[in-house]
Amino acid sequence: MLIRPAAADDWPRIWPFWHRIVAAGETYSWDPETTEEAARALWMAPAKRVYVAEDGTGAIVGSAYLTPNYGGPAARIANAGFMVDPDRAGHGIGRALAEHVLAAAKADGYRGMVFNAVVETNPAVKLWTSLGFTVLGTIPRAYDHPRFGRVGLHIMYRAL
Repeated sequence: MLIRPAAADDWPRIWPFWHRIVAAGETYSWDPETTEEAARALWMAPAKRVYVAEDGTGAIVGSAYLTPNYGGPAARIANAGFMVDPDRAGHGIGRALAEHVLAAAKADGYRGMVFNAVVETNPAVKLWTSLGFTVLGTIPRAYDHPRFGRVGLHIMYRAL
């Protein structure tokens, strides 16, 4: 698998799984009805370093971004977002993207990474904890999950 910086013309290959994941409403606190134009502006924003994961055939099977979570004196704390094509889940793509982004964040001088709203039922919580993230707190019943009802949102952190 190749992980590389995303190019503008990668978006049409990111959008199908981005849309599928967000429209499902199970893991991201973004509007499930986000338009493609708004999604592109959100995911591919100039302030973000965006990466893609390609399989051996050149298909984009995942994407991630890295950005400051705060500004000013707290700008050395990173934030990131990750999406893996649901048809490719369970093949280590999320872990490979996470390890790549964590290394990039550290190389860029970030001191830590925070996730602001991880749905507590998201299977990725297990991945994040295995990579050294801890749950700093949980906002109870903050997320209206389509299958589980109201569930919490974790705030997760890892030092770099």
